[in-house]
Amino acid sequence: MSDTAERTSASVGGPPGGPVGGAPRGPLRRAAVLFMQQREATVFLVVVLLIVYFGFISPLGRATFFTKLDLINVSQIAGPIIIIAIGEVFLLICGEIDLSVGFTYTFAPFLMHYLIDFYGVPGIPAILISLAMGLAVGWVNGFLTVTVGLPSFVTTLGTGFALQGIMLITSHAEQSAIPVQVQGIGHWIGTFAWAEFGWAVFFAFVFHLVLRRTRWGLHTIAVGGNQLGAQEAGVNAARIKYGNFMLTATLGAFVGIQVAFQTSVIDPSSGGYTPMFYSVAAAVIGGTAMLGGSGTVIGAFLGSIMLAVLTDGFNVIGVSANPLPLIFGAAILLAMVANVQFARLRERGRAL
Repeated sequence: MSDTAERTSASVGGPPGGPVGGAPRGPLRRAAVLFMQQREATVFLVVVLLIVYFGFISPLGRATFFTKLDLINVSQIAGPIIIIAIGEVFLLICGEIDLSVGFTYTFAPFLMHYLIDFYGVPGIPAILISLAMGLAVGWVNGFLTVTVGLPSFVTTLGTGFALQGIMLITSHAEQSAIPVQVQGIGHWIGTFAWAEFGWAVFFAFVFHLVLRRTRWGLHTIAVGGNQLGAQEAGVNAARIKYGNFMLTATLGAFVGIQVAFQTSVIDPSSGGYTPMFYSVAAAVIGGTAMLGGSGTVIGAFLGSIMLAVLTDGFNVIGVSANPLPLIFGAAILLAMVANVQFARLRERGRAL
């Protein structure tokens, strides 16, 4: 009787530890399921497919995309986007946005130049003061948004125009040379071929841990998901938003100094809205919710890589840059649709 019961149990439920009604899942299938449950899975697959495509498709049939020079080019495109996107991720998660970060990016290297060449400030203090300017801009954005009560879209639009005006008036809309006093340290900030991407990886690692492993990250997510509930639970929502505005503006200032070193010129036409829009696009493509409450630094990192690969890849295969905005727009929409669909699948998997 016991043998019959065991055979019946095996035929109905399968071996011990296996899923009811079917064969046990193998390690590969479990790994695949675990991978697809990750928020960043979609954009990671897209990045891999784009790298494979551009790596082996070129007008002459050569894998020019995999040359050292081209990989450096991709890294220099992606690095600044990644760093600014990190700040935008924190802001978007807590329900805000910074449109002025590209103008902080533009003004920071000019401020460094003014301090060194006009006021005799030593190189490293001049760089630190320029980064502190980013902190000040972020504080103003936080004050006008959190304390005064203006929408962050309006606040940062206004501060962006103000910074642009100050920069154009003081620079006379002319390029400036990198001060000699900072060219040595500039090698490690942006002149070295892999410097920008190296800093981007460092910041992504640090702020991924901040977002996922610290109280600041937990409170940022809580404020974006339900600000009233977070405040009732004792979270200082104003402090969180002030801090994330200051973080984003400071990262923008750092990127502006980086790019000035990398291009060996301080250019009034650099920055502006373009790096901001690219960074927000990277964050959204990587799974950050525009309405707040969720997002990942790793997703923004991969989204930035995707935009950089697209930008450089079309140049490699000889396609005009004119269709790029259309492609980026389609990429954002498709990424959003894919993220929504995969989120639904993940929720179904948890429900099952």
